[in-house]
Amino acid sequence: MDSAVVQRDCARLTDLPSILDKIRDRLSSSEEEPEVEEVERRKPNPLEGDIISSAGLEVSKLVEKVSLEKGVNFVDASRSLFRALEDGRVRLVDPSPPRSRLNFFFSIYSLWFWSVVGFLGFMIFSIILIPQTYPLNYIRIGTGSIFVLYVPGYTLLEALFLRRNELERLERFGLSIGLSIAIVPLVGFVLNYTPWGIRLDPILISLSLLTLVFAIVAVYQKSYAHALQIGLL
Repeated sequence: MDSAVVQRDCARLTDLPSILDKIRDRLSSSEEEPEVEEVERRKPNPLEGDIISSAGLEVSKLVEKVSLEKGVNFVDASRSLFRALEDGRVRLVDPSPPRSRLNFFFSIYSLWFWSVVGFLGFMIFSIILIPQTYPLNYIRIGTGSIFVLYVPGYTLLEALFLRRNELERLERFGLSIGLSIAIVPLVGFVLNYTPWGIRLDPILISLSLLTLVFAIVAVYQKSYAHALQIGLL
């Protein structure tokens, strides 16, 4: 009696994998297939042809011209221009771009570079020269935190992604923080095996120089890409 029960239970156990496979197949076959849904087509831009035909004008003059010729208000003409920009039908260009790489270096295109340089100078000034007493110590904390958590990664991203439209602002901000968090420990790791060690002055100097190198590489690459775009090279 006992041996028969044992044999019956063993037979049930051997059939268990096939039973599970049947259950899995039945569940998978019962899943509904995705349906195809029609997407509502975007309405055509009624002023797109007029905007394209007026290409070459300044933005304000183009919008004014289209609004006068078509009898629409200024807001509608501006929206049509923005729609054409989104669709890639037109693009905005600088009517008087820098004509040399040196001019590019001192133009508004390199404003971010000089902002980084100015921030580095102010940060070093706040850490070394400003008295570290309340409430002036908060200046040191604020500038140091921005420098460690954001600036190195930001300059590295500028060197890697030359165009602004390659990354969204939020993506660029998040990646800058992530790269900075990755760069700072690496710098500390390298300094740990040098005679200077992990102290304030070596970390400040090394991170500042590394950030400046990233920024110089980025502005050089941007000037090269700009020269190619306008036909200087």
